[in-house]
Amino acid sequence: MTEKVFDLLDEMEIKPDSFTLAILFKACAELANDRAIKIGRKLLDEMPENYRNNNNAVLNSAMHMLMKFGDIQRYVENKMFEKALDIFEQIHLNFDSVTYTVVFNACAGLANDRAIKIGQKLFDEMPENYRNDNVVLSSALHMLMKFGDIQNAERIFRSNKKKDIITYNALINGYNLNDESSKCFKILEEMRHEGIVPNDITWNILIGACSQIGMIHRCEYIIDRIPLDIQNKRQIQNSLIDMRGKCGSVEKAQIAFKSIDDRDTVTYNTMINAFGLNGMGSEAIQLYKQMPNYLRDEVSHICVLNACSHSGLVHEARNIFDEITFKTEKIITIMIDSLSRLFLFDEAQKLIDNYEKTNKPYLIMYISLLSGARNNRNRHLSEKIYDRMKYLFPNEKQHLVSGAVLVSNIYSSFGEHQLATNFRSNQIKELRTNVTKGLSWTQINDEIVQFTAHDNSHPQASEIDSEIGRMTSEFIQHGYKFDSSWITCEIKDGETIQSVLCGHSEKKAIALNFIQRPVPKFIQIAKNLRVCGDCRKLAFFHLDYSQQCIYCLYLR
Repeated sequence: MTEKVFDLLDEMEIKPDSFTLAILFKACAELANDRAIKIGRKLLDEMPENYRNNNNAVLNSAMHMLMKFGDIQRYVENKMFEKALDIFEQIHLNFDSVTYTVVFNACAGLANDRAIKIGQKLFDEMPENYRNDNVVLSSALHMLMKFGDIQNAERIFRSNKKKDIITYNALINGYNLNDESSKCFKILEEMRHEGIVPNDITWNILIGACSQIGMIHRCEYIIDRIPLDIQNKRQIQNSLIDMRGKCGSVEKAQIAFKSIDDRDTVTYNTMINAFGLNGMGSEAIQLYKQMPNYLRDEVSHICVLNACSHSGLVHEARNIFDEITFKTEKIITIMIDSLSRLFLFDEAQKLIDNYEKTNKPYLIMYISLLSGARNNRNRHLSEKIYDRMKYLFPNEKQHLVSGAVLVSNIYSSFGEHQLATNFRSNQIKELRTNVTKGLSWTQINDEIVQFTAHDNSHPQASEIDSEIGRMTSEFIQHGYKFDSSWITCEIKDGETIQSVLCGHSEKKAIALNFIQRPVPKFIQIAKNLRVCGDCRKLAFFHLDYSQQCIYCLYLR
């Protein structure tokens, strides 16, 4: 009689105690419809802090409820993962399906050394009868994807003989998490073939995949497939604004924004961010000022300051920053980024110093400062910042490797390629982690084509290289010179500055479009990292020269 539980809750004039909360969370889990989800989330958001830290019964009920909702993000927001693993390690009983699901989700949420050890051991020892439970398997699949173990996650998926929408959603989401967005669309076709109907969650994940891959034509193809009743839901509409912004279709993002009558905080934030991503800082500021004050949150401030940063509007950023009453570490970090991009390092450092008077150092502030120093080719400052990062954050290995790459790039920009190579390789060896590989992709007809640097695996590799040569020759005739500062490693025997730069993945993706017949009227190149400055010069020369539309997307 779960509905009657909620009817009684509506009559209550006193705040529920821990016992009542546990019952209510259980009722929400059992019903798991729109009313139950709304009530459960509201109760969780308003739950007193002492229950979050000291009441395992309430936390167990809340985690079970969120698992039933499929609301993994709420786990993150309520910081329950460590608590879940603490509880798990105290259990000396046989586990049921709920235990496995909750612990797998908790391990996925943390994805640290402790979580990986617990999660993999639990999965390896799980009895055979639970390996046929779709909810349990989907949680295990999600966990392995969060660990970056795509191969084992795929093995779980393929071995499941009774796949349902939950299983498919877990796989699609996992590909998204691991920058394998192009695989999501193949799974959508497999679902159609198997007669599995996508739900709201599926479409939201696929929209996220489109946002990552940034190809406009692919985005429009997916939108055309979404049923109208789902398209009209505000969460989907917000996701579509975000997707269009990230693939450069700002006008369509604005049309979608204006079509929403009951705009919420996410709607405004997403549109402000879309303006910012596309260098439309003034438009972002204008919309931020139009946004009702009661809807603004931390993300609103971050989005508008980020828009100012990318558009070089430092004066406007200062004014907005000064008006923000409660400045979080992320808000301060974005302001530091804005200052660093214009090489105002003293002012940026002062913000860091003031923050650290009352707070622990925050790594991303230093990354922002170091990125600006790299763009400024400020060798002394970059070395100083990197040494400080290693001292303050010795365990943040992936960020430290990124920092080492920035420093080595500065050495290369001065022609000291051997020093750059030695420094980079020594730091990678010391930190025992890998560098993120640069990828470029473009859409040819209905196919997403992906390149890495010096990738000759494409069937038309020789024609692509010939086209790069033709494009370069034309550019040289108009005064172009190769910019060796964008070479990030030592030039090997048999290589030249030209051969190294012409092997960049961006140039290959551009050239592939130019050898199509007819040449596409719209050419789009997307990157997982920042586009090389030398490649950008070449791209925009040919944009003007051939009157083609080449759109380079800076995703990170």
